[in-house]
Amino acid sequence: MIVAVGLAVWVAAIVLLAVMGRGVAARALVRLVPDLVALFRGVVRDPVVPLGSKILLVAAVVWLVSPIDLIPEFIPVLGPLDDAIVAALVLRHLVRRAGVDVVRRHWQGDERTLLVLLRVAGAGRGRGRGAGAA
Repeated sequence: MIVAVGLAVWVAAIVLLAVMGRGVAARALVRLVPDLVALFRGVVRDPVVPLGSKILLVAAVVWLVSPIDLIPEFIPVLGPLDDAIVAALVLRHLVRRAGVDVVRRHWQGDERTLLVLLRVAGAGRGRGRGAGAA
């Protein structure tokens, strides 16, 4: 049920962006989930990434797919907020611990989308290994 709601919101956002004439943004959103899955898979398999970061990433994925949330998903706007915060914090941790270059190496999506994700993760502030690459 929760996955279906999340999927419906994702599809609605894509359609809304396309209707608004934001085709590039819509295509980036279409690719975001598969690109994140590929990123997570690559990072977990990368021997350079510290074990603690891998464990945190796996725990975050479990949290994101779990039907248990701090704020119920059916509450508009606020529902997905806890998931977004968890994802952003884990990405920030990953960038700081493993470095921007590791994230870039495993990112298969659009470069502009990666730059937004790195900005959200605080990579442009000169912290963490490889942070200057953003």
